[in-house]
Amino acid sequence: MNGAESPVLCVVIDTEEEFDWSQPLSRENRSVTSIQAQGRAQEIFARYGIVPTYVVDHPVATDPEAVAVLKSYLDAGACEIGAHLHPWVNPPHEETVGQYNSYPGNLPEDLERRKLACLTEAVADSFGVRPKVYKAGRYGIGPNTGAILESLGYCVDTSVVPFTDFPGEGSPDFGTAPPVPGTLGPSGTLMALPLTAGFAGRLSRQGPRLYPRLTSPWGMRLRAPGIFARSGLLERIRLTPEGCDWRDHLRLVRAMLDEGWPGVFTYTYHSPSLAPGNTPYVRDAAQLDAFLDSMDRFFDGFFSEMKGRSATVMQIYADWKRQGGGGPAHDPGMRQRAS
Repeated sequence: MNGAESPVLCVVIDTEEEFDWSQPLSRENRSVTSIQAQGRAQEIFARYGIVPTYVVDHPVATDPEAVAVLKSYLDAGACEIGAHLHPWVNPPHEETVGQYNSYPGNLPEDLERRKLACLTEAVADSFGVRPKVYKAGRYGIGPNTGAILESLGYCVDTSVVPFTDFPGEGSPDFGTAPPVPGTLGPSGTLMALPLTAGFAGRLSRQGPRLYPRLTSPWGMRLRAPGIFARSGLLERIRLTPEGCDWRDHLRLVRAMLDEGWPGVFTYTYHSPSLAPGNTPYVRDAAQLDAFLDSMDRFFDGFFSEMKGRSATVMQIYADWKRQGGGGPAHDPGMRQRAS
């Protein structure tokens, strides 16, 4: 994509079991009743011609009722299906469940490979299509992920979160990753399509250099990120309705286009957010209405005001291939903390 083209938007949904994010992870958390609640978002997508990609994890891919809902969208041409690896609920169950092992890229190479192969086959068996799009649970790609994905026939990874260093043991650090499609893996044939995250505010152009200082230990003690955001100087925003609203999203897209970033945007959220009480972002019916309204208003602004267009992840991949691929190598081996 280049700056002369219309901006492009795709939607990627982390499609997974419900669990309390504040509690320890458990292999027993396999309920996927929130899949039944996805219809309201699908109605919004349909109004704007959006065909989202549901990246599904093992509990979803092996639940007949959840599969029936998503397959009805797939068969109607209203979605695409990818894969999403939550190691703690995905066979084979050989690792200790905990924070470090919750990031798939921290697992031994053979175990990460076998879990991904198991998930890939489960998705293919349930939906009748082999997944080509992947998103690591907790964004946890590692040094072996790209090669494993290539060997299993994947085309796109959507795990990178630009300008974001996640806290916690073994968590990924994408602090220097730009919001630009690039490559992952040894051959350069696997496209890395980042979640859209970037900066808005009067100092947005200095964001990649300045924001790490604001979020350093001294910056956090001074509450610098909040001060800079409230003053309109600098704010890091993700293109998600979870914790941001449509005004934030439009400010972010305008800023990124003004700064010359490629006009390819990835909007994402977690499927359990569409059933109140599952995530911190939607606790009741009123918050769900606001969540969906924010999606609707952002899409309206993107397509009407900014003259954008929608595309699936695989359509973006096809464009990337036609243009010769390339872009930055999103090498997780450079950003993965040791345990």
